[in-house]
Amino acid sequence: MNDITGIPPSRADHVYVSVREDIFDMRLLPGDRVTEGSIAERFGVSRTPAREALQRLQSDGLMRGYVRGGWEVVPVDFKRFEDLYEMRKLIETFAVSKLASAEGELSEGVAQMLGQLEQIWKIPLAHRRRDGREMVALDEAFHHALVQAADNAELTNAMQRVTDRIRVVRRLDLVYGDCIDETYDEHVAILDAIRCRETDRSVALIARHIEGSRVAVRTLTGERLQRARTAMGPNAVPYAPPRLRGTK
Repeated sequence: MNDITGIPPSRADHVYVSVREDIFDMRLLPGDRVTEGSIAERFGVSRTPAREALQRLQSDGLMRGYVRGGWEVVPVDFKRFEDLYEMRKLIETFAVSKLASAEGELSEGVAQMLGQLEQIWKIPLAHRRRDGREMVALDEAFHHALVQAADNAELTNAMQRVTDRIRVVRRLDLVYGDCIDETYDEHVAILDAIRCRETDRSVALIARHIEGSRVAVRTLTGERLQRARTAMGPNAVPYAPPRLRGTK
């Protein structure tokens, strides 16, 4: 059942979520290839929901299609990764600068946003969440809230596009790294600097936070890929037959 709409998930929804999680958890590796038929067989569905799920994954930037029903997990492009993180830094430093340097009192919307984020992040150590997957969603929401509060629709749209393209690797430092407490502390420091209208400090803190994430994610991506490829047995992913893995 969908938590928001109350509508039971379709077969395509189930396939989409399952394959997406396999990509996120690197049970399906960048460069692995599958077919609509192998996906359909794996999940006991027809080719139509399998195709729908793969098309959604393509829209997410996680898969790309080939002729005759062939699909590939999008390979990791580290140059593109660096470009996207640079773009993210430009967007978020501009946003927090605008929030912290605005003349007069904080607007009602900005004050409300800060209050809501403080309720999530400014909490005692014992109450902090420890589930990395939950933290991924909270972390994304934090950064998007800052950008949205800057009240620039084009900036918000650009941020969403960047987030969609780095999500598969960005989540690694929270799911597999050891940075949950650091994330809480850094988010609180950013919120405090904005509330105190310390523009330079706000910008420096968000820039350092993003750079730390970039370094951690790049390192973890390489490590996870190497570990996954070493551990990958010939039948580790039932719907990615060995004859398709890594072939062109």
